[in-house]
Amino acid sequence: MSVDRVVSMEIRQLDRPGDLGWVVQAHGELYAAEYGWGMEYEALIAQIVADFGKDHDPATERAWIAEHDGERVGSIFCVRGPDEGTAKLRLLLLHPSSRGHGLGARLVDTCLAFAREAGYKRMVLWTNDPLVAARHIYLARGFKLTSEEPHNLWGEDLLGQYYELEL
Repeated sequence: MSVDRVVSMEIRQLDRPGDLGWVVQAHGELYAAEYGWGMEYEALIAQIVADFGKDHDPATERAWIAEHDGERVGSIFCVRGPDEGTAKLRLLLLHPSSRGHGLGARLVDTCLAFAREAGYKRMVLWTNDPLVAARHIYLARGFKLTSEEPHNLWGEDLLGQYYELEL
């Protein structure tokens, strides 16, 4: 007799000890394994996370952790953008073991819902061309590509992409 196991996937606010460190570690390890991005990339993530942890306004900036059976597997951040009416989506990540269940889309939807509630009129994001699955999620939600810029920030020729969405 087999018993079907119920898989629990949830999204919660980033608010527990270890959450910030996990975001940095997960980004560093996953992007090194999947794309070969090294310490410079991890340092960028560490700076973004440190800035959020040190100085964010919970009314206008928030972050979430995705959990799969109680284990951290994903993240997303909503922070102030370049002006008062603009939010910035940052640090979307989903571990490969939890992909294909719609959890990445749920993270983005959570971030967008918060941005609307907080009164933002527009959301922007910056990504890179190899991140095809994330781009698919953004485009499915109406984000539009506004510009592209080649760079070599992490030792590889990449195409940085800027997207925005009117909320």
